[in-house]
Amino acid sequence: MIEHDISCTALPIPPTPPLVLLIEDDIVIAEYYKSYLTTEKITLIHLNTGQAALEYLQDIIPVAILLDLGLPDMNGIEILKYVQQQQLRSAVIVITAEDSFEVVVEVMRYGAFDFIKKPFLPNHLLTTLRKIINGQYLNESIPVNTPIKYQKVKKYHQFIGASPSMQEVYQTISKVSTSNAPVFITGETGTGKELCALALHQESPRKDKPFIALNCAAIPHGLMESELFGHVKGSFTGANHDRQGAASLANKGVLFLDEIGDMDLSLQRKLLRFLETSSFHKVGTHRIEKVDIRILCGTHRDPIAEIKAGRFREDLYHRLDVITLELPPLSERGEDVLLLAESFLKQFIQEEPNKYFKEFSLEAQKILLHYKWPGNVRQLRNTIHSVVLLNEGTMVTADMLLAKLAKNQPTSNEVTSHTKKISTSILSVEIMSGNTIRPLWQIEKDVLLKTIEYCNGSVEKAAKLLKIGPATIYRKKRRWKAQLINRTLSF
Repeated sequence: MIEHDISCTALPIPPTPPLVLLIEDDIVIAEYYKSYLTTEKITLIHLNTGQAALEYLQDIIPVAILLDLGLPDMNGIEILKYVQQQQLRSAVIVITAEDSFEVVVEVMRYGAFDFIKKPFLPNHLLTTLRKIINGQYLNESIPVNTPIKYQKVKKYHQFIGASPSMQEVYQTISKVSTSNAPVFITGETGTGKELCALALHQESPRKDKPFIALNCAAIPHGLMESELFGHVKGSFTGANHDRQGAASLANKGVLFLDEIGDMDLSLQRKLLRFLETSSFHKVGTHRIEKVDIRILCGTHRDPIAEIKAGRFREDLYHRLDVITLELPPLSERGEDVLLLAESFLKQFIQEEPNKYFKEFSLEAQKILLHYKWPGNVRQLRNTIHSVVLLNEGTMVTADMLLAKLAKNQPTSNEVTSHTKKISTSILSVEIMSGNTIRPLWQIEKDVLLKTIEYCNGSVEKAAKLLKIGPATIYRKKRRWKAQLINRTLSF
């Protein structure tokens, strides 16, 4: 890397290697970027103010611009606007600590090539920069605005995704599918827990036998035992005939108990006995029935937090938690969102008459990539369906997506109201331990756990209140669990 730190009064002649302009006022951070890029065959120019950058761009057009939004003399958006208005062939990579939906939308509207949130992994920056250089500098026939496409499409049963996190899911399913051991599937709402259970069934020797799914959150507690084990005629008001339960229907096959964290405690005890004996009796009779089934279960809740809150039996959890399979949130799956969006678009075009959409614009692709998708794949699917129904044309544009996504953002009043309600819970976190201040990580852990408890175990709601991503909480929880295991092994 050839490096220059210059003022706007001394403008060098662009050298042969591709020119990259770094606009960053923090010298320490700028040095980090330079260290990341030291092995790249580029010339790096560093400027620390927006005004110097605007003056520089009047004379020289770099291949790429690394832009910090928080400049001392202006908002970096002004530089982005200038690049777009002047139609400069510079691909802008916005690097900032801000990651609100509004900021992401604004930078994409003004043509940013990519949006990278601080802190980030160096490989993210290097990969993005190489895309730009390989496309614009080394091969002028490939325009910088070429839509982002996958090199390889991966489909596994009903899952769609080629990201490393999904490859790991596929491998785990293949490894454990032949076993009869229970599998505990965790993940945020909308990540595809039932699809995971179906894939486990379809990969198993039981694939030709029944697959029965029961959503514990959708059935009233008073009817759940009947749904699970069945009942005989006259056992309760409305029981006008004998009824087979899910356990009987799944015999020789697979029973998937979705959202098991919502199951009533009294029924959890009966489920534990069923798991231990493979036998049960229908409501209204004591005649024992025995079945051969594999149990899979899923939940969006944190089972450990549910156990501590007294809402889930610890013995049942340990009986079910032979194999844990965690599904990643869509926000951690990278460009899988594009594969999924394209698949949904094709599906709805086939289902809806007189609709002719064929693709997403580049700006729409960028919004799909950078939106956080709190409702995960389910929200993405519904968003694409809504866009298809409410619009006309052959290309899905950024405005079509924004019209739908903007309605999903909480108002400031809603956030303020929730924040006030949670303040009492957070204030109960102890800062002192005896006469000393507790370590920050312990205080942070208490705040996160108390917020999750306040939200009745919902990581998604807790993340929204704390204005962080759900994935951040899940990562920290995995780290705490690993630390606990290490301490236990050390002991």
